[in-house]
Order: sequence, then structure tokens, then C-alpha cells
Amino acid sequence: MTIHREGRTLLFWLLIILVVGNFLIYYFMPEAELLANLAMIGSIIIYLIILQFFRSPIIKLPNDDGLVYAPADGKVVVIEETMEEEYLKEKRIQVSIFMSPINVHVNRSPIKGVVEYFKYHPGKYLVAWHPKSSTENERTTMVISSPNGTKLLVRQIAGALARRIKWYVKPGSELEQGGEFGFIKFGSRVDIFLPLDAEVLVSLEQKTKGARTPIARLK
Repeated sequence: MTIHREGRTLLFWLLIILVVGNFLIYYFMPEAELLANLAMIGSIIIYLIILQFFRSPIIKLPNDDGLVYAPADGKVVVIEETMEEEYLKEKRIQVSIFMSPINVHVNRSPIKGVVEYFKYHPGKYLVAWHPKSSTENERTTMVISSPNGTKLLVRQIAGALARRIKWYVKPGSELEQGGEFGFIKFGSRVDIFLPLDAEVLVSLEQKTKGARTPIARLK
């Protein structure tokens, strides 16, 4: 387990602020022992909570052209046939994974391929399970084209708490299956749009692990 690069600067300055804050309480209010102890305990709890947001497990990347792996840790909240209007312009099976604040926030490529399309969309910050969050919230859209020509659309969606989407790809970027392509701070949602003939291997409410849980088998 390591600390993701997105959290290192924040965690460094948060540590400085908490240490200085506790020192000032002890220095200027030496008689307020209860307050000082509560402040210390509260600081430790806050730091550990933020620390777990940015954990990044070391995993062995998959290598299976016939399987689509989960792009994120979380829980499956949507499995439905829908029309993908932004780029593919065709009916697809949408699988959505909700990332809670306690999940790992790294986003990973479900297949090996080349980024054919990428676009960032500014937007609202509706709760991630809101029906309109996938079209109205801040989000990114990425289309990956595999070596055999299969195209998958993956969408990062910011939620009410997650107001900072990070991405590390652009059109032409090559991705390994399970390779990191982005990060959503403090939880949210990732949608993946599968071909209609794909065999979905997950069910609603099922927990997923990014790059470790197969979510579909391609025909």
C-alpha cells in the first residue's frame, strides 16, 4: 500500500497545520488539558481519515483481452441498456460503480488499448446516484480502442463531495489493462459503456475492486 501522488502535498501541509495547531493550544492554554487532549485525538482522527482517501494499493495488473475489469473500487449501482449520446452514438450496456469516501479513488483502464477520444466537461455537483449526474455533473469521457477494435467508453463523474477529477491521458495515450488513467478525490462514480453483446459478470450492489474484479466478458 502506498500514498497516491494526488494526496502527498495535501497530507504534508495538513500534518504541518495540525501539529502547529496542537502546539499553539498546549503553549497558550497549558491549563486546558482536556481541550488539548481532545484536539490531539481529533487531529489524529482527521489525519487518518484523509490519509485513507489517498491510499493506493500495489496490485498485479491483469492481462486478458476477453475480459473487462472494473475501473474503480466501489459498488455496482446501475446495470442497464442505454443510448450513449456523446461519442459512440449507439445503444450500450451501462455499468456504473459508485465510489464512497472509504473506497480507493484510483481509476484504472478496464481493457488494454489506445485512447481514441477524451473530453473534460465542467458541470454541476449533484449526488453521484442522481439520474442526471452522468450528463450534468463535472465529468470526463474517455473512449478506449482495443487492439481487436472493441471500443469502450469510460466516464468519471464528480459528486457532491468529489469536486476534483484528475486524469493522466489524452487522445493517443496507450493504456495497459488495469493501468491508472485518473483519480477522483473523495469518492464519486465511474460509468463504463459496454457493447450490447458483452456478457455482464457483476450484479447490482456487488462490490468491485479496480483492475481485480471482472465486470464483463467480450464476445
